[in-house]
Amino acid sequence: MYRFEVPGMNCGGCAKKVERAVKAKDASAAFSADLENKRVTVTSSMSQADIAAAIQDAGYPNHVAA
Repeated sequence: MYRFEVPGMNCGGCAKKVERAVKAKDASAAFSADLENKRVTVTSSMSQADIAAAIQDAGYPNHVAA
């Protein structure tokens, strides 16, 4: 399970776009978004770097949440 801070994720549409980007790389990934704190949690067989890259490719800079 990986947590990322996604500062540009401001609405449900943003969260869906990030989720679609992650699931395009791993359809079985479990995804949840916390819009209030601008964080996502992903459980996937992908590496943390690959998930971060998918989120970045969707247009959302991100970093690993502490």
